[in-house]
Amino acid sequence: MRAAEEMVEDRDEQVATEARQGFGGWRRFDLWVLLGFLALAVLVMIRLWIDPNGRVLDGNDDDHGIFLFMLAHGERVVFDGAPPFFESNLNAPVGVNMMANTAILALSLPFAPVTHFLGGGVTVALLITLGLAGTAAAWYWLLARHLVRSRRAAVIGAAWCGFAPAMIAHANGHVNFVNQYLVPFIVWQVLRLREPGRALRSGIPLGLLIVLQIFINEETLLFIALTLGVFVIAYTVLRPREVREVARRFLGGLAVAAGTALVLAGYPLWYQFFAAGNYHGQPFKPDEFVTDLLSVAAYPRAAVAGIEPVAERLSVSATEDNTFWGPFGLVMIIVAARMLWRSAAARAAVIAGLVLLIASFGPRLRVAGFHTPIPLPFALVSHVPVIDLVSVTRFAMVPATIAGILLALAADRIGEFSPARRRRFWIGMALALVPLFPKPLPVAQGDPLPEFLTAGLWRQYVPEGRTLVTVPLAEVTTGRTGQRWATLENLDFAVPRGYFMGPADPPADDTGSWKAPTRFTSDLLTEVQLTGRAAVLTGADRKRIDEDLGYWRVAVVVLVPQAPNVAALRATLVDALGQPRLVGGVEIWVVDGHPTE
Repeated sequence: MRAAEEMVEDRDEQVATEARQGFGGWRRFDLWVLLGFLALAVLVMIRLWIDPNGRVLDGNDDDHGIFLFMLAHGERVVFDGAPPFFESNLNAPVGVNMMANTAILALSLPFAPVTHFLGGGVTVALLITLGLAGTAAAWYWLLARHLVRSRRAAVIGAAWCGFAPAMIAHANGHVNFVNQYLVPFIVWQVLRLREPGRALRSGIPLGLLIVLQIFINEETLLFIALTLGVFVIAYTVLRPREVREVARRFLGGLAVAAGTALVLAGYPLWYQFFAAGNYHGQPFKPDEFVTDLLSVAAYPRAAVAGIEPVAERLSVSATEDNTFWGPFGLVMIIVAARMLWRSAAARAAVIAGLVLLIASFGPRLRVAGFHTPIPLPFALVSHVPVIDLVSVTRFAMVPATIAGILLALAADRIGEFSPARRRRFWIGMALALVPLFPKPLPVAQGDPLPEFLTAGLWRQYVPEGRTLVTVPLAEVTTGRTGQRWATLENLDFAVPRGYFMGPADPPADDTGSWKAPTRFTSDLLTEVQLTGRAAVLTGADRKRIDEDLGYWRVAVVVLVPQAPNVAALRATLVDALGQPRLVGGVEIWVVDGHPTE
């Protein structure tokens, strides 16, 4: 495949042939490399592994909670026969369009037995651990098999791609983003499409890989498509004659891949964009979650050299440290690009990385946490459909991966230079990589599940067709415990509201939202929780609360004992519903007389 050969051009023919032939068989060294990747992944997640069902990832416990929901849905599909693209037991009675969310069905379904027997917390820890190690292993295979001769160079590139600051940041709960082991195989199959006779032999496998990636993370698939698109355009400009010679069979292979993917994923994609629960856009402005210019040379908070206040200033959240290559890392990436500049493919890769990096800056440049008036190209495309569904800063994950490939190629080529230059290169590489070594991710203790749930006592109070409401209600941020409790019980009971993506207020407003449309009772209880002042209810207020409980088909209300301002919440519930019962370690209010359908 010519694009791969371009990466190793300007060597004698024997060396190029060796690079193309790759492994020549697995060795004991390769096994140690893979075990090393696994050990590093376990180290990153070790604090969660100590008590995976009792702890939450402190960097983003909201998204930890939403992926517990995705895994609970997968468990229900496998063990209860629930429909794969729709979940009725969250946001009851409306439900959730799972294809319009990151349902990770390619992960949640095969791991459903783990979720069922060991708990969703174990599955989260397992998937993130395997995702980090598996992504590094996949890149190691591609680099050693097709791009470099030196296994040491392959280790450097693969370790960067699997454990770069962006990957460690997303390990704070983003199960979808750390499971990127299909990416190198997709790239490999795309590059092979230019070879004679590959339209079917690579097109069909590529289509199958695309379908699998759709059911892991569509955002990553979009990044791959944009990156390869820019790469092909840049390569065409640099090598127009060569591209013309292979364009027909390359496009034919893409057509086969697209057709294969459309046949298999056409209905799920229709369901995502047109079935009930679909939405358009994000619940935030395009310039809200962007990459800060200074972050490219800063250290991430999860690295041994990281400084938390600095990272907080330069990043939108702990899960979005998508650059943070450090000063020496940035220098070595530039050095690697300069060393490889004679290769047209390397230049095209650098151009693709720069384009996506600039896109991640958003519509206006942000520097040191301040939004400047300097306009950027992304403003021209920020409202384009599909693009408007992306958190803009995540475009920076692309140059982070390209940087790993460039570092591997440069490490492979450095042997051709003088001893003095080799020495300077390896000193620079050590200064770049050592400070970025990841620390174990921080965790927090989650509110323990009460006996009312774990012993199944709730079944005596919640008949089929009715719901269980926790107070605070299941929501993003303010109702984390309610959602976590329900999902750790694998959604055996239905709950209203929740943290998911759906339309803000259908049918009037189909803008994406992280929660269900507000109702009087949800707003009232949220205000009580945030202010600590019990509500003074009128007769009209009690009537509206009763209407909301009827809409939600509530059978029992459960007060979370550890909730902030729990005394004010309890007083409000007593005013609205009377005195509670103490059952299974929690206070509950039984609600009678509401319909089940």
